[in-house]
Amino acid sequence: MKVSSFHIAACACAALTFVTLAPQGAAAKILSQPEHGKVPLKSADVLAFAPEGVLLIGDGPSAAIFAVQTTPPKTPGKLTSPIAGIDAKLAAAVGAPAGGIEIMDLAVCPTSGTAYFAVRKQDDKSPIVLTVNGAGEIGLLDLDSADYVRTALPTDGAPVSRISDVAWADDKLIAAAATQEEFASKIFVAAGPLKHDAVGALHSAETYHVQHHKWETKSPMSTIMPFTEGGKTYLAGAFACTPVVKYSLDSLSPGAKVKGTSVLELGSGNRPQDMFTYTKDGKEYVLTNTLRFHHEKRPFGPSPYFTVRFERDLLGEEENVNEKALLRLNKSYEPATPRVVMIDGYSGVVQMDRLGETDVLVLKQNADKSMELAVLPLP
Repeated sequence: MKVSSFHIAACACAALTFVTLAPQGAAAKILSQPEHGKVPLKSADVLAFAPEGVLLIGDGPSAAIFAVQTTPPKTPGKLTSPIAGIDAKLAAAVGAPAGGIEIMDLAVCPTSGTAYFAVRKQDDKSPIVLTVNGAGEIGLLDLDSADYVRTALPTDGAPVSRISDVAWADDKLIAAAATQEEFASKIFVAAGPLKHDAVGALHSAETYHVQHHKWETKSPMSTIMPFTEGGKTYLAGAFACTPVVKYSLDSLSPGAKVKGTSVLELGSGNRPQDMFTYTKDGKEYVLTNTLRFHHEKRPFGPSPYFTVRFERDLLGEEENVNEKALLRLNKSYEPATPRVVMIDGYSGVVQMDRLGETDVLVLKQNADKSMELAVLPLP
């Protein structure tokens, strides 16, 4: 299988296992008449999976999202043992020295348990997607011979400067993005099945920032999570400093501005990284890991990365919202509600994604700054 120098130096390829791609038509519900060939990525900023093994890749410099068909391995399985020094191992797999790559994002294929890493090489800034299967073997997603669809974000007016997260909601592709204009925060929507070179719709998003006590339009959501409630589809998102907000996707119209509803405030000085729902002991929760950029000034635990769990029904709040949104901490920085708790065992989690019904695959930074890939139970 041919691999161009755009993705990886030829001398490093022999050590990698290639992840194969499905034939055209295998994901008719998600992709419509996909292109076959080299995926013209400029950057792999964020990853997420749609159904049928379709990997969504957000590419900010291209102002596009690429949907790439993958084929799950014949023997699926989750990682059984932690992999210490995973960052150095991923770097070595692409012929780079330790510290020679930047891990941009992590996504888990729901059908196989295989981890997909968006990686940027530091020397030439080339984007690469690497995989780690249940046996701990590192592979390379071949993007030179793939079935894919490119969905463009409109660039009329101010161009797109960043895609901060991507997700699939029922029959829609959803992304959070930013442009260089007054209403910079955007929600991007494209209806499925996705057609190559189709252009989706950008919606300007306005959010009440609980910590700042005002409505804001500049910052994009750093993580998003579609959910349904009462037969309607919503998008939950979290911003830096750190409101959790919901938007109604069913009420969007082309070009419309959309106001969010802030339902929870996680605390200032933090940036959420990932967010997903799960059920445990008959109750629904949301788990989100967070980078605390005020860690040196006022730490929340031993690591700048901490994780909180909150009750899923908080997203359904209608009365205590915006100015009255629930606060995780009081003015003394002490817990203000038992409905939102820090998860001590998740300290140091940089990236994470669901792994089946009971587990989470995490990229974790240890006290000595080393990185490991591990499986943790859902709290």
